[in-house]
Amino acid sequence: MLEVRDLHAYYGKSHILQGVSLDVNAGEIVSLLGRNGVGRSTTIKAIMGEVEPHGSIKFKGQEIAGLKSHSIAQLGLGYVPENRDIFPTLTVRQNLLLGQKSARNTGRWSMEDMFELFPNLRDRADTPGGVLSGGEQQMLAMCRTLMGDPDLVMVDEPTEGLAPQLVEKVAELLNEIASRDLSILLVEQKLTIALKISARVYVMGHGEIVFEGTPEDLRRNEAVRQEWLEV
Repeated sequence: MLEVRDLHAYYGKSHILQGVSLDVNAGEIVSLLGRNGVGRSTTIKAIMGEVEPHGSIKFKGQEIAGLKSHSIAQLGLGYVPENRDIFPTLTVRQNLLLGQKSARNTGRWSMEDMFELFPNLRDRADTPGGVLSGGEQQMLAMCRTLMGDPDLVMVDEPTEGLAPQLVEKVAELLNEIASRDLSILLVEQKLTIALKISARVYVMGHGEIVFEGTPEDLRRNEAVRQEWLEV
């Protein structure tokens, strides 16, 4: 589904990504782990075309490195950024409608699906997005991306700043997404959530992949956890 090979990226003269390679298979949840500042968010921004990529990025067999972000989205690659990027003056319903690729959305997800997953959004359907709580804004951002019917969704820190009960709700949604044959590349700080829902994990350090394996492999590898994950 997604194949990244020898990916490099720069902010000015700073060499942030230094040869990142990773894969996400169809229907698979893959987590990208690591401490803050190691390049996890830059990796998905480069894949999405928001940071200039140097290397090969193939999505469904097509080379997408160098394409504009909107063109990549049209191919079926969804992105939920850490800052959520909802439209604060538009209502919940309007935000969701803007996520559709066309007015005649016939994809895997409908607005009713979103309201069933998150009843809070139904209750606040006509409320401006800017007055929602942080958790509700995160729900809205994820649901808006799903309304575009992507085949793979990249989600950056979806549980950041959320209450524990909402963290569990986000984890449930990610599992529900994967159950509909979507793939997920998840950037997540909370190790317990990532290990619980992922099929495979990558650990980043200093702009490189330093570990690849199953959640059980990482649980057993205390040296990797101590050097690259634990505070």
